[in-house]
Amino acid sequence: MVKAALGAGFTHIDTAQIYDNEAAVGEAIRASNISRRDLFLTTKVWVDNYAEDRFELSVDESLRKLGTDHVDLLLLHWPNNAVSLERQIASLNAAQRSGKARHIGVSNFTRDLFERSVALSAAPIVTNQVELHPFIDQSIVRQAAATAGAAISAYYPMADGKVFDDPVLSAIAARNSRSVAQVVLCWTVQQGMVALTKTATESRLAENFASMDFVLDDADMAEITALNRRNERLVSPPGLAPQWD
Repeated sequence: MVKAALGAGFTHIDTAQIYDNEAAVGEAIRASNISRRDLFLTTKVWVDNYAEDRFELSVDESLRKLGTDHVDLLLLHWPNNAVSLERQIASLNAAQRSGKARHIGVSNFTRDLFERSVALSAAPIVTNQVELHPFIDQSIVRQAAATAGAAISAYYPMADGKVFDDPVLSAIAARNSRSVAQVVLCWTVQQGMVALTKTATESRLAENFASMDFVLDDADMAEITALNRRNERLVSPPGLAPQWD
């Protein structure tokens, strides 16, 4: 699927140590014959590797599996109180200084953790990757990112498939002669966020890619945004999730 996605025109790959697929991603990149400089590659350090004696080694292992000497973006995957935030951010900065990561950021961080990370970091914290879809209100972390000049990277945009059963989204899709998936991705990107989409079906690749080919009007955008009153958080694993905003 990664090779097929690259062939369809996608150039941003988001992976992570815990996904256990970095080697497969690296193999797909090599098989695509696309120049590394034409790709934007993101991976995430798992919480068990935040300790000072494990962080750099884990990054080196990720680079080896991916078959590259650097990633374009390196993220902390989840908060982890077992290692001080100061230590975590210092390790991220060391990876950036060494050239192993062009940019650094965080994932699943609350406003407080994000703002503390920005204050602690010498290099810009360029993104907070969070669960974001039409049914969750992430205005607090979005405002914090905007204040810091950082991006929000939105994962789970399809809300684990719940978007396809929503009558509001179905009606907007029909009015625009688009699919619900295209509407949701367009809504995400039109607000200036990074949309992280995935599929296990090659036929969906072209559909997702075409979500950038139209614009939703203000009424459609407002109607979708209003769905966040449901505030349904879907990803909150015990032992990893912080006290959410």
